[in-house]
Amino acid sequence: MAKMYYENDADMSLVEDKTIGIIGYGSQGHAHALNLKDSGQNVMVGLYEGSSSIAKAEADGLRVGLVEDTARESDIIMMLIPDHIQAEVYRESVLPHLLPGKTLMFAHGFNIHFEAIVPPDSVDVSMVAPKAPGHRMREVFTRGSGVPGLLAIHQDVTGQAEALGLAYARGVGCTRAGVLETTFKEETETDLFGEQAVLCGGVAELVKSAFETLIEAGYQPESAYFECMHELKLIVDLFYQGGLEYMRYSVSDTAEYGDYTRGPVVIDESVKENMQKILADIQDGSFAREWIAENDEGRPRFNRLRDENAGHPIEKVGKELRSMMSFLQDAD
Repeated sequence: MAKMYYENDADMSLVEDKTIGIIGYGSQGHAHALNLKDSGQNVMVGLYEGSSSIAKAEADGLRVGLVEDTARESDIIMMLIPDHIQAEVYRESVLPHLLPGKTLMFAHGFNIHFEAIVPPDSVDVSMVAPKAPGHRMREVFTRGSGVPGLLAIHQDVTGQAEALGLAYARGVGCTRAGVLETTFKEETETDLFGEQAVLCGGVAELVKSAFETLIEAGYQPESAYFECMHELKLIVDLFYQGGLEYMRYSVSDTAEYGDYTRGPVVIDESVKENMQKILADIQDGSFAREWIAENDEGRPRFNRLRDENAGHPIEKVGKELRSMMSFLQDAD
């Protein structure tokens, strides 16, 4: 059985006299910083000179400095900038100020697991990874709840790495929902696999392929969009609330029968074999090397694929339909 931690497992006194440096102020960075601030912690945000986020963080009531200044002043340094730039920023602005006894933290294990960052053996290295986008994490926190999180320890020099990690997790609200004990390896590999096989890659390709199938069969693009894209949220919400069983309870018997009999036709053993290949590429480091090289080369393939997908017909139809949905405008 997996080990879970909750509010009573975290001792906030361990961080009450420490400065927590948040490197970055994007989706995750703003949520971590503001949640910690609201939890009574001494927070400092580290940004590069000229960053457009400086004014925003200051307006949010946070103390802001350059990355190197924040790393120098902080006891706990949480890296919340994109994976592909973490190693360079770490080497130039964090490592020189990573004194013995400090804590280096991450919200994703990519750079540690694939050794793009190799910290000195004199510091604690841990991970607190909230399982939600930053804006959702912040929204839930302000309502008095929290999102689940993961906790992993890579190095425990002080003997308090786990306790400090739990205190941090409580500060950002994760212990309100539950924190799962894991490893950098498990978090990194399962996170990448989930993104590629299901959450981003798998779902996006399934939606596009279904949309294209209906269009090629002569159906209206608008009908195809509603069936293959718009209604997906309704089903995912049912998954989120009560799992597959609740979704099947909530839909019609016709839909449930189609689920059982036609789902395995679409997602057959060949799909699972392809998923196993994706997982193998993640596990042996092939994907990590490919992504690092892609960034080193200026992202030619990434940019081409982004442009190609932005021009897909489902995007044009969807944009037109969503512009007429006033409730989506209100949500923005």
